[in-house]
Amino acid sequence: MPLNDIRTIADADGPFATVYLEGRSPAEDAAQQVRLRWEELRRRLTDAGADEAQLTALEDAILVEEVGEVMTDGRVLVAGASGLLLDAPWDAALGAGDAAHVEQEAQLGPYLRERSLSVRMLVAIADQQGAVVRQLVVAAQHALDEQDEQEVTAASDESVHKPRQGALSHNQIQRRADEAVKQNARGVVEHLATVADRWSPDLLVLAGEVQGRTALRDELPVALSEIATEVEAGGTDDDGAEQALADALREVATEVGAQRTRELTERFEHGRAHGLATEGVGGVRRAIERGAVETLLLESERHTTDEASLVAASARIDAQVGVIEEPVQDAVAALLRFEISDDTAD
Repeated sequence: MPLNDIRTIADADGPFATVYLEGRSPAEDAAQQVRLRWEELRRRLTDAGADEAQLTALEDAILVEEVGEVMTDGRVLVAGASGLLLDAPWDAALGAGDAAHVEQEAQLGPYLRERSLSVRMLVAIADQQGAVVRQLVVAAQHALDEQDEQEVTAASDESVHKPRQGALSHNQIQRRADEAVKQNARGVVEHLATVADRWSPDLLVLAGEVQGRTALRDELPVALSEIATEVEAGGTDDDGAEQALADALREVATEVGAQRTRELTERFEHGRAHGLATEGVGGVRRAIERGAVETLLLESERHTTDEASLVAASARIDAQVGVIEEPVQDAVAALLRFEISDDTAD
């Protein structure tokens, strides 16, 4: 994923106060639980040297009137000298606990690992009349981050319902019904193409009724067809259908994230054999100083002590970040934009 989303943080002056709130099941006393957790985090931050302005900015973001989203998804927050710089969903493994840091660089490694595996999905939940279109950012565990939703309704005035056998003018009415379904699908696809041009999704997901999905798939242009996939479960009829759809989308996100990790690992192995990859803190730092890093690579579980500074420096040269499977020196590596000379390699 591009690091431009954290460029504002990378360019700001430290120190930074970084807070991770673990996602937990909501309860009737959620507000009280969040307040108690924040009091403990505030104590830790104060002991670590956070100033009052940072503490106030974080408190205002955490102790909101509706704490359900904070409680369920978890949050990652960063405050600097200028105020709150980041407030985003983050899903820690249950039992990992909350975390608080005050350091010269924001501690964004865990957040970036999760973000690099999340998927931008343009979802069309179709029937023969049209579709509900949603823009979602989906990670493997937490609630779907909905960016937008629109309902695209029938473009045709004709009925999409076919007549019973033996009805008057059966073939003619059936042809009209088929054409109405196609026309409605074309209207939805035009909308999908417009949104995709503006929003650049990783995937187009077709969901809903089989007939509606089929009609949309048949009308997709090449650019959308290449990123399209289908899910059979779920819909918009009721809470159960919505939950089934959410679960199906999270499964898709898990598969996509695993594929990204495999591809980056393969690229690293190839790059290492051809002088277009480096590993270890020293090699990565020298590559960053020369503007050579295309993608900073982090191990999924291990962290290096210099990770935060390497992340910030990579953001300043417009690099990307990703997760790899293979253990590497110091738990950090990089794909390079160009080969660097032997005297600067690790």
